Formats: sequence, structure tokens, C-alpha cells
Amino acid sequence: MALMAEPPCASASANGRFSMATTEESVRRLGREAGWRTPLVIIVCGCLIGMLTFGPRSAFGFFMQPMSSEFSWGRDVFALAFAVQNLLWGIGQPFAGAIADRFGSVRVICIGALMYAAGLLVMRYAGTPLSLNIGAGFLIGFGLSGCSFNLVLSAFGKLLPEQWRGIALGAGTAAGSFGQFVFAPFSVALIDNFGWQPALIVFAVLMLFVVPFALVLSTPPSDTGSTAAAAPEQSFKSALAEAFGHRSYVLLVLGFFTCGFQLAFITAHLPAYLVDRGLSVQTGGWVLAAIGLFNIIGSLSVGWLSTRMPKRYILSAIYFIRALSIVVFISTPMTTFSAVAFGVVTGLTWLSTVPPTTSLVALMFGTRWLATLYGFAFFSHQVGGFLGSLLGGVVFDHFGSYTPVWWLSVLFGVLSALINLPIVEAPVRRAVAQPA
Repeated sequence: MALMAEPPCASASANGRFSMATTEESVRRLGREAGWRTPLVIIVCGCLIGMLTFGPRSAFGFFMQPMSSEFSWGRDVFALAFAVQNLLWGIGQPFAGAIADRFGSVRVICIGALMYAAGLLVMRYAGTPLSLNIGAGFLIGFGLSGCSFNLVLSAFGKLLPEQWRGIALGAGTAAGSFGQFVFAPFSVALIDNFGWQPALIVFAVLMLFVVPFALVLSTPPSDTGSTAAAAPEQSFKSALAEAFGHRSYVLLVLGFFTCGFQLAFITAHLPAYLVDRGLSVQTGGWVLAAIGLFNIIGSLSVGWLSTRMPKRYILSAIYFIRALSIVVFISTPMTTFSAVAFGVVTGLTWLSTVPPTTSLVALMFGTRWLATLYGFAFFSHQVGGFLGSLLGGVVFDHFGSYTPVWWLSVLFGVLSALINLPIVEAPVRRAVAQPA
């Protein structure tokens, strides 16, 4: 009996078997269209985008004190803008991911980069809490949802063959950390020598370089995944229903909340916390730089480990180590050595949750709606980021101390370590259509 509606890639195969286009076949197709766009070039350009977009955002904590002093703001004003940024980044991520999945990634990344640059310019001229929220909150938040490393990792998942994927996800995440390593001391130097306003203008100009790099990450519209779980005919609505009806995905999403809470709180408030404890602003810069530098090691190592051991155990260990390091950090005397040591340990676990989380989503559901489904997981991450940043400012203004938020971070870390353990690492089971 003749096969019904056999796709072109199957009919063109030598033995006539039915098969969907794999990611490796997509790469070969792209290679024919643009021979220079090799996997290595794709990874390098994606990493540059991750570095440029994550770097300035990770240095925003250094702008809190000079801007608050100049405009006589409390820390809650800057904390609110940073919290809004995290929340809108999370809200926009699933939509940006869905658009990238449906129409390709280039337009999304370019528009996101332009919004990011515009937000930095508005932030530079902000003189009121409202204008600060428009620039640092609204524009940068939605801009990040379109051009951050999340879209880069999704593009890697679609464009790269299976054997490149694990290390590429680790490298893409590590690139964001390298941006933090570079931009933390760079921003301190710019602010000390030229002021916070010129520093923001420099950041805005650098953001424009994302546009040409984005051309390399062009993904075809409605690209299909390579795993058995991929379903090219699956609709957006059915993909969401399937994901949120899957227990392991829900547990993964819930655990990711803690990552956002801890990262946003530390990014926004650690520099001020160190100054409050008697250390210099420059020390805060080097602590954040240490976080960025050692997260390169952590992300690459976790990307490699994710292909060799259960990802749920990796995630559980990361959250537990974070919680333990915070307990030691806030319970011992504050010195430059202890602060940098905390930066080293935190760096090793900073963004290293991203490669196993992305890999688990791809493993469970394939890459057809990878950007979308990872986007919803990232929304949970950013809700945590919103609360971490906002609570840091509110709690400090009310109690004059960050201690309650530090201990809340410890509690969330332990809970996430436990939540990730029951995750089942297997493709979702789908009904297979039978021939008539």
C-alpha cells in the first residue's frame, strides 16, 4: 500500500523510508546555503551575543548608589526598576520564543537588541523613578527577552547537530558569564573615571553590535526538531497543554524559580551589601567579576557533565551548594578574601543551571517548540528574579539589613534541590498515528 503524505525529505532518501528532517540535515542544508556558517562560526557568534547582552545587565548593581545619591532615591526605587526588568524579561520570553520558533530568530534578536540599546539611553537620561522604570525596566526587560542568551541557546538547539549541542549550550551560557567578568570591572572603571551617564552610553553603543552577529543565527521558520519526541504538526496550544500536563516539566519550572531569585538579588544588591559590610566598591566589582569568570568553568563543566550523568542530580547539587555557600558567607566575618571566595563558589553554580534545564526541555519535548517551552520555564526564573530584586530593596529600607532575604535564598535553594530529584529524564510519550 502506498505511503500517505510522505514528506519530501523521506521521499528523497535512498531507501524510500519515512524519516523527518534531523537537526544534522538542517545544518547540512544551511551549509549548502552559506558554506561559511559552520557550527563553530554559529557558536562563536552566539557566544558574542550572549556576552554583549548579559554583560551590561549584570553590572547594573554598580549604578544603584551613584544614581540614588544624585536623585536622592531610596534603594527601593532602583530595586523596583530592576525587578520590573526581570519580570518583563520573563513575561516576554515565551512570546519571543514562540515568534522565533514560528518565523525564525533573526528578527527577534535584532529588535530585542535595539530595544535594549534604547533602554540604556533612556536610563542614562532618567531623572525620575518613572523614567527609570521605562528605560531600565520596560525597554531593557522586553529587549532582553528578544536578544538574551535564551534565544541563542534555542538557536543552538535547532542549528547544531547532536554531538555539538551539549558543549554549545555550556559555551553559550559561559559567554554570558564572560560578559559579566569583563563588564563588572569595566563598568566600575567607567563610572569612576567618566561618570555613570557616559558608561550607559558606551553600553548602548556596544549593544548595536548584536545585530550583525544575529544574522549568523538565522533559523528557518517552523523548524522541526531531531528527537523522536518532536512533532512537526504539533500546534502551539497542544505543546503548552502537553508540557504543563507533564509532571517533570512542572517540577523543572518550579525549581528554576529559585535560580532567578538568587541571581537577581545578588546582582542587584551584592555590591551595596559589601559596601555596607565595610568593603570597597572596587572589591564588589572584582567579586562580580569572579562570579562571571568562574561561571565560565561551571557552565562548560556542567554542559559536559550533562551528557554523561543524570541532569536532575546536577541541578539538585547546584541548588544545594548555593544554599550552603550563602550560609557560610553571611555567618562568617566579612573580609576581602571571604567575599572573593563567595564569588568563586557562586560563579561555579551561577548560570550552570541553564544547560541542564535547556537539555531537559529538549529531551522531553524535542526542539520544535524549544524556545517557547524554555521561555515558560524562564518566566518562572524571572518571577523569582522580580521578587529577589524587589524584596532586597524593600527589606533593606524597612529593616536596614539584607539578612532576611539571604536566609530566604537558603530556604529556596534547599527546596529546589529536593524538587529536582523526582524529574524523569525521558521523551514524553505520544500516541503514534496508525496507517489506515
